[in-house]
Amino acid sequence: MNYVSLKASRLLFSISFLFSFLSVFAQQNHGKIKGTITTSDGDAAAGVNIILKNSKYGTVSNDDGTFDFNKVRTNSYTLQVSLAGYETAETEVAVTENETTTVNLQLKVSNKELKEVIISSPKSIVSKKTDYVARMPLKNLENPQVYSVIHKELLQEQVAVDIRTAVQNSPGVVSISYPSGGVGVIFRGFSTGINARNGMETVSGRSSVDLGNVERIEVLKGPSGTLFGSTVSSFGGVVNLVTKKPHETTAAEISYTTGSFGLNRLTADVNTPLNKDKSVLFRINMAVNREKSFLDYGFNNALLFAPSLTYKASEKLTFNIDAELYNVNNTRRTYNTYAATSGITNPTDLKIDYRKSMFHDDNDAKTKATKIFAQAEYEISENWKSTTVFSFVGEDVERSYQSYAVWSSPTQAARRVGLWGPIYNNYTNIQENLNGKFSTGSIKHKFLAGINYRLYSGAFSGGTTFTLDNIDVTTPFSPIRRKAVDAGLVLTTSPVADQKTFSVYACDVINFTDRLSAMLSLRLDNFDREKVGTVEGYNQTALAPKLGLVYEVLKDQVSVFGNYMNGFQNMQPVTQPDATQLVLDPIYAVQYEGGIKAEAFNKKLTASASYYNITIDNATRVNASGFTEQDGKQVSKGFDFEVMATPINGLNIVAGYGYNDNRIVKASDASIEGNKATGSPENVVNFWTSYTFQNKLKGLGLGLGANYVDKNYFTADNTFYMPSYTTYNASVYYDRSSWRVGLKFNNITNEKYWDFWGTSQAPTNILASLTLKF
Repeated sequence: MNYVSLKASRLLFSISFLFSFLSVFAQQNHGKIKGTITTSDGDAAAGVNIILKNSKYGTVSNDDGTFDFNKVRTNSYTLQVSLAGYETAETEVAVTENETTTVNLQLKVSNKELKEVIISSPKSIVSKKTDYVARMPLKNLENPQVYSVIHKELLQEQVAVDIRTAVQNSPGVVSISYPSGGVGVIFRGFSTGINARNGMETVSGRSSVDLGNVERIEVLKGPSGTLFGSTVSSFGGVVNLVTKKPHETTAAEISYTTGSFGLNRLTADVNTPLNKDKSVLFRINMAVNREKSFLDYGFNNALLFAPSLTYKASEKLTFNIDAELYNVNNTRRTYNTYAATSGITNPTDLKIDYRKSMFHDDNDAKTKATKIFAQAEYEISENWKSTTVFSFVGEDVERSYQSYAVWSSPTQAARRVGLWGPIYNNYTNIQENLNGKFSTGSIKHKFLAGINYRLYSGAFSGGTTFTLDNIDVTTPFSPIRRKAVDAGLVLTTSPVADQKTFSVYACDVINFTDRLSAMLSLRLDNFDREKVGTVEGYNQTALAPKLGLVYEVLKDQVSVFGNYMNGFQNMQPVTQPDATQLVLDPIYAVQYEGGIKAEAFNKKLTASASYYNITIDNATRVNASGFTEQDGKQVSKGFDFEVMATPINGLNIVAGYGYNDNRIVKASDASIEGNKATGSPENVVNFWTSYTFQNKLKGLGLGLGANYVDKNYFTADNTFYMPSYTTYNASVYYDRSSWRVGLKFNNITNEKYWDFWGTSQAPTNILASLTLKF
C-alpha cells in the first residue's frame, strides 16, 4: 500500500471512531410517502407541485406522474396538489415509523389543459433531484458534494443545439473542442471528456455528443474516483448525461431548427405505451443535423437514432434498455502551435483572417458511436434494491484527416496534415449495485455496495503527420486538398493492449440525527493491461476513499458540509535511460472542500457556495538526466458559487461564478514552478435569466444571458495564452400546448474568441426553431 493509501486508511479509521462516538445521538422517527398524480383523462400529470401543508416538505411529480417524500417525520399531514386556476386536490395522510404510505390523486384537468398550465413552470429548472450523483437516492442537502443539474427545459429556452453551449450553464465550466473532433470541459483547473452516461462509462473524444437524447446534464465537482473510477472521473469531476426515458403518456414532438451558416436540424421525440396495462413503454429520439462552418471551408453533418424500452415485469422487477447510434461526417478544426521564437503571445497576434481556413473541407472525418445500455432493477424488499447494469460503448473512426498549423511568425505558417483511422475503441462494463436502508440502534443508514468489471479493446492505424508547405497568410493562398495529402501519407498500424479493470466499492450514509449525517465511501480498483508487442503488461491496484459530513442548519432548507475526496489515474511502468524499469504508483488527487447549500422558499431557490483545495503530490516528471521521477506537485484551489431561482411565476434565474488558482508547485523544470497550470482560467461567470408571461400574452417569453471566461495559459511557461472573452446571448420564444417557436441570438456583440485549443469560435449568429407537440 502506498503512502497516500495508508494515509487515507488511517483517516478512514479515525472518522469511523468519530462515528462510533457520535452514535449516542438519536434520530427522530421517520416514514415515507409515495404516490401517483393523474389527470382527469387518466394520463400521468408531470411537473405538478405537491406539498404537505404546514410543513417544509415539497416536491414535483416525475414524467410518469409519480412522486415521493423520504424521511418524513411521523405525524398526520394534509397532502395538497395545487395548480393555478384549477381545483386543489387534498387528502389526509398518516406517516408511521419505517412505513410507506401510498397516495394516488387525480387532478380535475385534462392532459391538454395541464400542458398549457405548466408551459412556463420553472420548477424542474431548479431541481437537483438525481439518483446518479451518489448512486443512491440522496437529496442535494444531504450530499457532501457540490454538483449542478442542467435540465432540458433550460436548454429549450436557450435554443441550444450543441453540447458545448449546454455545459456552460454550470459554474466554472468551460467547454473545449479536441483536435480529434470530440468535446470536453475544463473545471476546477482540470480537463475531462463527457465520460458518463446514465452513471456508466461513455466516450466522446472522437465523435462528440448530440443533445437529441439528453434529458439533463449533471456536472459533479471534484475528484470522484471513489464511485465512478479513474476512467470516468477526472481530477476536476465528472460530466454525466442522463438520457430520455420512456413514460406512460402517449406524446410526440417534432422540431426543426434553422439558422446562420446553413444550419438545418430536425429532431423527433415519440413516446408510447405498447400495451393496455402500460407495463411495456417505448420511446425513440432521432436527430438529423446539417450545417456549414462560419469559416470559408468546413461542415458538420450528424445523424442520431436512439430507441429505449421499459418493461415492468412485476411490481418489483423493471427492465430498461436503450441504445444510441450516432454517425458523424465533418471537418476537424485546425490545431495551431507556435514556435518559441515566433513572438506570438496569443491568437490575436495572428494576421490570418478570422474566418479563413487553410484547408479544404474534403479533408474530412467520418466516425460513429454505438452505445447500448441495459438495466434490471429489482426491489428485494421495501428497504433493499438490486440494480444490475450492462453497458457497451464503441467509438469507431473510419477516417479522420486532422490539420495543423505551425506558426513561425504572425504571418508565416507551416501547413501539416495527418490521417487517423481506421480506429476503434470498445468499452464494456458490467455493474451490480445493492442499495439499502437499515438501522443500528437509533442510527439510520443508507448503504450502497457495488462491483464493476470493465473490459477495453481497441485498434489504431493512420497516416504520419507531415508538412506540405509554408505560406505567408497575408498573401493569397489556396486551401490544401485531400488529394495532395493522400499523395504524401505513410500509413502505419500500432498495436493496442486490452485492459481489464475490476472494482469494488461501498458507501454508507449515516444519519445520527435528522440533521447530522456522514458519508463513508471506499473503492478498490485492480487495473490489468496485457502485454502488447514488446511492451510488457502491468497490474496495478488503487485505493480511493471519500468522506463527508453534513449538518442541516435549517431542516430541509440549509446545510453546511465538508468532504475529503479522492481521484486517481493508473500509471504504466517507465523504462529509464539505463534500461531499468520504474514502477509508478497511481497518481492521486486529494480534495478538501467545505461549503453551504440552500433550498429555500418552497424550492424556489437553490444555491451553493464552496471552497476547495485539490492537491496532486506524486505527479511524474523527467529530470535533467532524462530519468522519470514521481515527486511532482500541483495545487488547484478555488471557490464555486451557484444560484438557481424562480422568485415569481415565470421568472427564472441561473447564475454561477467559479474562481480557480491552479499552480505547478514542483516540476522537472524549475523555471515553471509557481506558474499557472495550462487550461485553468482564473475567473468564469455564467448567467441566464428569462421571463415567461403568465396572463396576457401567456406563453410568450424573453431570455438574456452572458458568459465570461478569463484568459488561460496554453503553455506551462506562461508565455502563450488564450485571451479572456465575454459573450452575450438572447432569446424570444412563444410556447403553447401544441406548438412552440423560438428565436436565439448568439454572440450579440460579435466577440472574437478562442477556446483552450486555439479554436476560433463563431461570430454573431441567429437560430430559429419550430416545435410541434402531439
